[in-house]
Order: sequence, then structure tokens, then C-alpha cells
Amino acid sequence: MKGFLQQLFDYNFFCNKKLIEQFTATEQLPEISCRLFDHILNAHHIWNHRILDKIPEFEVAQSHEIKDWYEIHYENQRTSFEIITTTSDFSRRIDYVNSKGNAYGNELKDILFHIINHATHHRGQILVDMRNHKMEPPVLDYIFYKR
Repeated sequence: MKGFLQQLFDYNFFCNKKLIEQFTATEQLPEISCRLFDHILNAHHIWNHRILDKIPEFEVAQSHEIKDWYEIHYENQRTSFEIITTTSDFSRRIDYVNSKGNAYGNELKDILFHIINHATHHRGQILVDMRNHKMEPPVLDYIFYKR
């Protein structure tokens, strides 16, 4: 499980880095894409903090300067890798309160997979938004990453 989760987080890191590189080199960024990417970063940060039973520094819809995206992304990745590396029980239950104040609990492995799946979902939305703004999005399919 550890190895597979590390591979998924490597893939997630690669995809987000590609978007950051493209967005950094683009003069006029689509507003929706920026909001979605901020949300990807914020949600990853929040889930890491829930796992570690810490108070998050970011809110779900918080905006960031594009120049800060890579640092936030790197810290999210580093923290997730630390969680994966030091965990011996991926079925451990994590209790948390969501952004609406509702209490839930899920197994760690499901939360870690959710972080990846959530980011993939929103990256898909970003790629559509980029195409709608006549931008050529990077190829981010997992199989292309693995080739």
C-alpha cells in the first residue's frame, strides 16, 4: 500500500507542477482555473492537517498568489509523504470536522486516495477551462506519466 500511495502522490505532484509551470509562463490566466487550482492546494493542505490532527492554515476557497503555488504544493507533497512513510496502519480511522461543521470519520487510506482523486477531478475541470480560453493544456493522463 505504501509504495502505491507514494506513486500516486508522485503523479499528483508531477501534474500539479506541470500546471504551475504553464500558469507561471502565461500572462492572462483564466479566473476559474486559478480558483480551482487554489482549491486543490487548499484541500490537500486541509486533509493533511486533519490527518495530523492540526489546525489548517488555509480555508477551502482561499486565494493565493500564483508565485506561492509551488511552495504550497511542495509542502503539501512533503507532508503527505511523511504521513505515508511513517504510517503503519492505513486502516486507522481519522475523525474530523468538515468545512460546514459536520463530524465524520474515514480510514486513512481512503482519505489519502481522496486527496489524489479530488485533485484529478479538479485538474480535469482546469483543462476544460484552459481549452475554453484557447490554451493548450498539458497531457496529464496517468498512463502517459508512467511511460
